[in-house]
Amino acid sequence: MEQYDLIIIGGGPAGITAGIYASRKKLKTLLITKEFLGQVGLSSKIENYPGFPKINGKDLLKNFYHHLIQNEIEIKNYEEVVKIEELNNKFRVETKDSKFESLAIILATGAAPKKLAIKNEKKFLGKGLSYCLICDAKTFEGKKVAVIGGGNSGVQSSIELLRFASEIYLLEYLENLTCDEILKEEIYRQPKIKVITGIEVLRFEGNKELKKIVFKERKTKEIKELEIDGCFVEIGTKPNTELMKGSVNLNEKGEIIVNPKTMATSKKGIFAAGDVCDFSYKQIVLATGQGALAALSSYSYLKGLKN
Repeated sequence: MEQYDLIIIGGGPAGITAGIYASRKKLKTLLITKEFLGQVGLSSKIENYPGFPKINGKDLLKNFYHHLIQNEIEIKNYEEVVKIEELNNKFRVETKDSKFESLAIILATGAAPKKLAIKNEKKFLGKGLSYCLICDAKTFEGKKVAVIGGGNSGVQSSIELLRFASEIYLLEYLENLTCDEILKEEIYRQPKIKVITGIEVLRFEGNKELKKIVFKERKTKEIKELEIDGCFVEIGTKPNTELMKGSVNLNEKGEIIVNPKTMATSKKGIFAAGDVCDFSYKQIVLATGQGALAALSSYSYLKGLKN
């Protein structure tokens, strides 16, 4: 069984940055990921990452990846970790096909889009309902589309849809949008976008394809219907921590609790970085910084073991 100093799980900004830093510290490192994509790869436009005033998410991640492979690091792409087992002063990491051992681990598994958990959500997934704007926006060219979620991702998605949809309805549960002020100003300048706040989406309706959203006005309790051709759900993400339950401490949101000075988890030898952690803000620049810190902390931990 192959032995490593460090195994990094995850191929997003945090995992890639951790890999770069670990390799520069001459750690024997393995990075395992289902894919080099994540939330960043699904972003059509990024304007707040230093050095790139405006860049497509896939292009930014491509730059990260090409930087990573210039370093001495082993990569297992398109592999999913199914189990992490603690041994004496080391860990065994299992994928569906292989087993590996290491002295330290960095968890950088990121987050996945949240679901509404309402009637007919599963039924219409891929049939008018989507969680991926960059994947499916062009499908709704010239059509009437709804976006559910008034945070940054929902508002940015609505603005991006201006290039495709004929009408856009932005639906928000709270009375006010929760996005950045600059985005709020921009969306209210767009005549093609109608903002509807203070509503609760109850169910999706249609025959073979999604054709209607049924919602309730929270103040009046009035039930209303919105006829649409498509809908994007943009209500945030949930951390990918199913693998870690029982291994490291999680908060009430399911995020990994870390020491912000070292990115260490509750389990000695396991570190975490990126959107999977219990940080209030989920940003690419923060994920990369956390990845670097986790790798440097792993190096210090491993150095301590040898001493």
